[in-house]
Amino acid sequence: MTTRRDGGASRRPTDPPPRRFRRWAAAAGLLLAAAGIQVVSPEPAQAATGITINGSSGGRTLDGVGAISGGGGNSRLLIDYPEPQRSDILDYLFKPGYGAAMQIMKTEIGGDTNSTSGAEPSHEHTRGAINCNRGYEWWLMGEAKARNPNIKLVGLAWGAPGWIGNNTFFTNDAIDYLVAWLGCATSHGLTIDYLGGWNEKGRDLTWYKNLRSALNSRGYAAVKIVASDDFGWGPADDAQRDPAFGNAIAVYGSHYVCGYRSAQSSCPSSTNAINSGKSLWASENGSDDYNAGANALARGINRGYIDGKMTGYLNWPVIAAITPNVPWSTTGLAVAQQPWSGNYSIGKNAWVMGQTTQFSAPGWKYLDSSSGYIGGNRNNGSFVSLKSPNNSNYSTVIETMDAGSAQDLQFNVTGGLSTGTVHVWSTNVRSNNQADFFVKRSDITPSNGSFSLTVQPGYVYSITTTTGQGKGTATSPAQRSLALPYTDTFDSYQTGREAKYLSDHQGSFEVVACGASRTGQCVRQMSEQAPIYWTDGHAEPFTLLGDLGWRDYTVSSDVMLEKSGYAQLIGRAGNYNHQGPQNLNGYYLRVADNGSWSIRSNNTSGNQRTLASGTTAALGTGRWHNVALTMSGSSLTATIDGTIVGRATDSAFSAGQIGYATGQGVTAQFDNLKIYSGSVPPDPTPTPSPSVSPSVPVSPSPSGPGGCTATYKVVSEWSGGFQSEITVTNASSGASTGWQAAFTLADGQQVSQSWNADVKQSGSTVTATNVSYNGTLAPGASATFGFLGSRTGNSTSAPTVSCTLS
Repeated sequence: MTTRRDGGASRRPTDPPPRRFRRWAAAAGLLLAAAGIQVVSPEPAQAATGITINGSSGGRTLDGVGAISGGGGNSRLLIDYPEPQRSDILDYLFKPGYGAAMQIMKTEIGGDTNSTSGAEPSHEHTRGAINCNRGYEWWLMGEAKARNPNIKLVGLAWGAPGWIGNNTFFTNDAIDYLVAWLGCATSHGLTIDYLGGWNEKGRDLTWYKNLRSALNSRGYAAVKIVASDDFGWGPADDAQRDPAFGNAIAVYGSHYVCGYRSAQSSCPSSTNAINSGKSLWASENGSDDYNAGANALARGINRGYIDGKMTGYLNWPVIAAITPNVPWSTTGLAVAQQPWSGNYSIGKNAWVMGQTTQFSAPGWKYLDSSSGYIGGNRNNGSFVSLKSPNNSNYSTVIETMDAGSAQDLQFNVTGGLSTGTVHVWSTNVRSNNQADFFVKRSDITPSNGSFSLTVQPGYVYSITTTTGQGKGTATSPAQRSLALPYTDTFDSYQTGREAKYLSDHQGSFEVVACGASRTGQCVRQMSEQAPIYWTDGHAEPFTLLGDLGWRDYTVSSDVMLEKSGYAQLIGRAGNYNHQGPQNLNGYYLRVADNGSWSIRSNNTSGNQRTLASGTTAALGTGRWHNVALTMSGSSLTATIDGTIVGRATDSAFSAGQIGYATGQGVTAQFDNLKIYSGSVPPDPTPTPSPSVSPSVPVSPSPSGPGGCTATYKVVSEWSGGFQSEITVTNASSGASTGWQAAFTLADGQQVSQSWNADVKQSGSTVTATNVSYNGTLAPGASATFGFLGSRTGNSTSAPTVSCTLS
């Protein structure tokens, strides 16, 4: 008798029921019939489905199962996660014997343009200006390699800077651009195994041949070319007509071979592709929710090989490390939307992938005669078997996504494969309980190479003679909001990097040394011309940051235009449509070099409304200005250099993120970002510390009972105000108690509640100590600080005794 590990009786399913049971059933049937009850004879027990795992079977070599970082921006927030959560997520994605254990990863070659869920920065914004430290993909590939040195790396472009080929991709410029990217990889100690052309944008056969020649001549002969990362298997047909093109290509990669966002029940390739001798890949598949897509993923990984002899499978994307308003915010193997809280979630997709990747590796061989559909019926599920290079160990992955009942499988191992202990792991894809994912089951001891297993519907099983598999144990902290106030001077980042939480969605916003004689680091919009777009919608450059729950707040920033045009602050940014021209729900405060300004509303359909507009003093170029947008209920207020220039009323959007934006091709710098609740900032610890020149002697003012002419100069901008002391001497003897600190802005608005001071009078001397202003003042701000008091015996306010803050 064979051994079963289904938790039930050990009787073979093919054994007939005991004779006494048959006699009892017959008698019971007669009695029921006599009582007028219809009798339905029970179906006979089904015979076990026999599966032979034959190590002598022919089959293709596995290239890898993994996912894509890119197309685009979907991994953006992962680098900003705190430890240990960042390492925990990386372990779940890449570490062997822990989670998804990815075997292959495709990364986007950034092109400064939106490629679905964001824009990724280019290594060469302008011709010849190469910076190999931009973006986060180098970091991510390095982390993947650190965990799995055998992971295969792929590079592919979606969009590209507009200087390439005068806005034409399939040119020698693009070849030089890709070779430069390979050089950047080398500088990071990374070896790129595969390189593609232009994602889903067709192919130029001559270009691919020229790419192959260039790689060979420039030291990258080992890099294999994938073509053409589009839909269908046309490149295999092209190679029939153009053998030189076929010789240049190592892999035919097709997208959504099972149908776009389908159940992945049928995944064929083509006769020409199969007979080409090339590796065949489902080079982009999935695009499904990190949990709900698990059924399709389980089918597709197996059926891509069974139906179309595909030896590579790449899910799109690897992770949704983006905020919830971004398109495709829950697709991938995991979701990581809150770096400020460290919260993340590992999806069922990761465990389904792990059921293959933890039990095989690139270089293993599929066993064709040991792979197929259970009982020859697709609805029963599928199985694929692979053997290791030592020709002894093997693994069989079984999926029963569509099965209606349990099935008994009878295995027979032959062809030189190990007949030792079989280890069983399973994931119940129909469950939402983490305890049912990637479960180690009881081992099976074969008898003369034979054993049986009962498989339940809706599961993925891996049976293997290998060890080392495991399920990670790290857990996520709870979600929480990103608290206000939020500030960033951008001085803590290296040149070329992206500021924390700032996520580009068109163009490229990068940390650089500040211009216009300002010290420190600033954020600069780097795209100097329209890019080679990948999406149909051609939005202008914009980048977003923050929590979608932010409601009433002010966003303030210093802005410096480098050329004529406009820059914008964005507030209450919500959902956006990556295909639209101006595609974001939110409010914009636009300021131009000629002094024109406007408050605008925009939505995902590109319907832009001007809510208020006007003209102020020209901002010019190469000069810094402070710009702020305040949103309180339906009230919107625009401020430039401390002066309110306009107001509007609108209730289209009540909450959302902040952002920076520019006109197309406009380079501009941004600094000292501040987001705070209400119309005045709170009082956090000043950063950097304020610097105020010492007070100067004061003298009586002819217009009041006492006065001062002390000048205080702000030499750096800060949040939280400053602490100082002012003494007014020779005050009128008629002045008495009741003095109160007051502060007047340049536009005449008095905001005494923003000031605090301990005011005392002794004789003719009034002294204000512990003077503090709970606000933000820019260098050169014009304002007046003073005292409001009352005369003895007179309840009316005395004239202001003031000092000017310049």
